[in-house]
Amino acid sequence: MRKLLLLLGLTAFCLCAFVAADEQPNRQADKSSLKKDGVLQLKKGNFNKALRKYKQLLVHFYAPLSGEGHRISAAFEGAAVELKGSEVKLAVVDVAKEKELAKELNVTGFATILLYISGDKLNPVLCPVPQSSASILTWLKRRSGSADDLIADLSQSEASEELTVVGFFKELNSEYVQMFYAAATDLPDINFAVTQNNDVISKYGLTHDVVLLFKKSKLIQAYKMMPETSKEMLIVFITVYQMEPATEYTGQTSTQILTSPVLNHALLFVNTSSADFKEIHSAFTSAAEAFRLKMLFVWVNVDEPRNGRLMEYFRVREFEAPLIRMVNLTDHVTYHLPSDTLDEQTIKTFCQSYLDGKAKPKMQSEPIPEGWDTQPVKELVGMTLEKVGFNPDNTVFVMFYLPYSPESHALFPLWEELAEALKEREDVVVARIDASANDIHMSMQGAYPSLCLFPALHAERVVVYNGKRRVKDLLKFLDKEMEKAKKDRVKEDEDRRKYIEAAKAEEAKQANQTKDEL
Repeated sequence: MRKLLLLLGLTAFCLCAFVAADEQPNRQADKSSLKKDGVLQLKKGNFNKALRKYKQLLVHFYAPLSGEGHRISAAFEGAAVELKGSEVKLAVVDVAKEKELAKELNVTGFATILLYISGDKLNPVLCPVPQSSASILTWLKRRSGSADDLIADLSQSEASEELTVVGFFKELNSEYVQMFYAAATDLPDINFAVTQNNDVISKYGLTHDVVLLFKKSKLIQAYKMMPETSKEMLIVFITVYQMEPATEYTGQTSTQILTSPVLNHALLFVNTSSADFKEIHSAFTSAAEAFRLKMLFVWVNVDEPRNGRLMEYFRVREFEAPLIRMVNLTDHVTYHLPSDTLDEQTIKTFCQSYLDGKAKPKMQSEPIPEGWDTQPVKELVGMTLEKVGFNPDNTVFVMFYLPYSPESHALFPLWEELAEALKEREDVVVARIDASANDIHMSMQGAYPSLCLFPALHAERVVVYNGKRRVKDLLKFLDKEMEKAKKDRVKEDEDRRKYIEAAKAEEAKQANQTKDEL
């Protein structure tokens, strides 16, 4: 019996020693992955382990050279100090180094914060872009809390310098309250409060189930909750009225502007030192009031050096100001107000024509390069695109590319190979155009790089190629579309012949009438 106990004790000792030896490298690995304030440095090799270990894992995916990333990193580090020892474990991933991991996790932004809960790798919760560490802390607190946490004394809220959103509800367990709280969670940088105080609502002559916006003791706007109201509609209302009718683009407002749920933006490029600045700014602001919730009005001081990159993007030079551009942040098609007069009515008319789909996109163009048509792949610009592309005697295959895109550069050899394969066919032109330097109606192409065929027709038809990017597949597509266009061209030519004959007959008839009158 004593020998058996001794043997069991020895076995247990060996097992403990073995486990301790096995865990030692893991402890060292955990320790080596720690950054300042206990933030984990995650890689492809230890990401899954961290998911299993921590019930709530808040991960900041950052790029070291990203300007936006630096600001968000500072907010994240500040939150790490406050959350040390909490249930939420903070971690970072350098997407510049961990490209494979970022691709696997479907992380596309360079300054993204995701919350992974209970090891669920496929359904993380996106943290709103934080303005400060307090944004992250508020977001986490509201996520785990309830609308009861927002019940507050409004005497201080109404007098706050910052925007305060107050919900007045008849029943605190209604769907309206849940929707209100969901909006509060998605907007952690804004103060929210809930009240059932009848004195507050009667003070402003309103009824129950209404959302009030206060700033500097002043009621800015009220929103009546309706059965069709969604969280997204409420967020649009709040974020729009959080801003001025016309907001200056600055380092402090850029994130707010670019993350706004209102995607149609009117941009006034103006010199604040010009003699007519006040008059133009007043007209722009007055026009903005008529389009709240439909369009965001932003003005840019062209005399501010820090706005250089924005001006470069829209290809605006300082001496061209004042001018107004319209852009939708989904398709990035730009529109130019075709007028030197920037009064309120002119701006309103332009904005309405844009919303009605009647405004024409502005076509900008690089200078025509010397020898642009001497190479196998022709180099088009904005000024030559339509002339070459819509030539009814040629079939034109065009690559729309972005010079800074690796995906675009990867297609250059393929496009050269295609041009070589078609060099003996004089009725086919292979070309490319820089889509970032030449304004193009992007709805024709979709995402870049885009391959578009212009058939040899009088009608301005564009066919987008979505097949495999191999020469044999491109040639097959080309031949198929050319056969189709040949049939269409027969009908087109017949219609044109009939039109010309009818026009000549009408002309002859008019000539005979004139002769008879004489």
